[in-house]
Amino acid sequence: MRLLFKFKLLGGCKVIAERKDKTKFILFGLLLGILMSAMDNTIVTTAMGTIVSELGGMDQFVWVTSAYMVAVMAGTPIFGKLSDMYGRKRFFIFGIVTFILGSVLCGIATSIVQLSIFRAIQGIGGGALMPIAFTIIYDIFPIEKRGKMTGLMGAVFGTSSIFGPLLGAFITDHLGWNWVFYINVPIGIIALGLIIVFYHESLTHEKQRIDWGGAFTLVGAVICLMFALELGGEKYAWNSVVIISLFVGFAVLFVAFLLVEVRAKEPVISFSMFKIPLYATSSLLALFYGSVFIIATVYIPIYVQGVYGGTATNSGIILMPMMLGSVFGSMMGGILTSKMSYRSVMMISVVFFLGGIFALSTLTGDSSRTLLTLYSILTGFGVGFSFSVLGMAAVHHFDARQRGAATSTNSFLRSLGMTLGITIFGIVQRNLLANNMAEAFEGMGQSGQSFGDTRDMLSPEKRALIPAPILEKITGALSSSIAHTFLWALIPTALSVIVIILMPKDRIKPRAVKAAEVSEQRV
Repeated sequence: MRLLFKFKLLGGCKVIAERKDKTKFILFGLLLGILMSAMDNTIVTTAMGTIVSELGGMDQFVWVTSAYMVAVMAGTPIFGKLSDMYGRKRFFIFGIVTFILGSVLCGIATSIVQLSIFRAIQGIGGGALMPIAFTIIYDIFPIEKRGKMTGLMGAVFGTSSIFGPLLGAFITDHLGWNWVFYINVPIGIIALGLIIVFYHESLTHEKQRIDWGGAFTLVGAVICLMFALELGGEKYAWNSVVIISLFVGFAVLFVAFLLVEVRAKEPVISFSMFKIPLYATSSLLALFYGSVFIIATVYIPIYVQGVYGGTATNSGIILMPMMLGSVFGSMMGGILTSKMSYRSVMMISVVFFLGGIFALSTLTGDSSRTLLTLYSILTGFGVGFSFSVLGMAAVHHFDARQRGAATSTNSFLRSLGMTLGITIFGIVQRNLLANNMAEAFEGMGQSGQSFGDTRDMLSPEKRALIPAPILEKITGALSSSIAHTFLWALIPTALSVIVIILMPKDRIKPRAVKAAEVSEQRV
């Protein structure tokens, strides 16, 4: 009898050990998926100068980033609902496979237009990876361990922000920009294998209605607006039928989105949540912060390669301090929320953020690398607070049943801000550059214009062939266009100050903080 009992006990221990081992493999697979998706944009950013120098499309390169973000934005709420209805595993696998396929296609792209289309395919996969990975982690870990797991995911994001730019620069310089995308293939295959083999989910799922109408009308409205702004004044006149039709399409689809969301039982964006002042202000801040921060991550590498010269590695090294600043700012924000109100913490954040963006708007062709590094750290530190604080503020007044919707909507608005920011400010920079180039080469005739291709200065080999007087004019035109773009970016940054002033003085209750500290000590 005792032997039988010991046998059963040992068998039970073995099952528990096996489950723990499986959980570790599942977690590793999920973290690889998150790392692959989170690191993709930071890697691609530092390679952008080299990509433009080879594929062309200086006036269209912003679409490489915005196409990805639009696809992620569209997919996030839809795949979240589908995973609730039909299971997490199949859609996470779909996300990995689609992301890998998109990465391979991006690597073989021969034009900036092709690359933008293939980045959209990548974005569809990314839209499935992020929300489902977070949901699986909450499914497989008990509530007492979710805090540690969330911290681990934050570490993955921090790692991707820090090492992504440097890794992207190294790969671009030593293997070629194509490998910035191919590197996703082995990572994705490992993550895919771990999830297929070790993750076995429950077959019981909750039936929900997907707000297809809201998703399609919102994404359609954003796409119409982006195309209208991108093509207007460039390929078509602002008063042309094409541009006017796109603006009308945006207006109609946006109104339709509002009507659909009011009637939907489970809307993409729940307007009732915005009746809570803290949620409304934190969501607006996510929109504004996202629209400005994406400009810094895109244009600082272009400035470094175009003005200072050199390789993509130089861009990665310069961008790395900003990412380090954002990680440190995020940690500082998390600590301060236990000591003061969300409003006070964000006021500290916006002072640094506003100062950083203003400092970047003063850049010239003669600005030193040291100054640029300091400005980047200031900007990164300021925006870093928003990564930890706005998420906590968004869910402050919601219980467990509503926290998922609150978090996804806040993330959705940040993505929307990034998408609109890279499109609108991309157009601003493009027009400024065109005007600056026209003024710089006015009266020089064909001899000046023959060297007036801005993408030549992004390639060290081609840059060396440009005469010094011509190069000085081109770098001056580029640096001025980027600096003035940051000056325009002060508008949403200033609006953030107003929103923070309107923010209520809610804070984490001291009892909750003390209880959390006691729980940590016990663990």
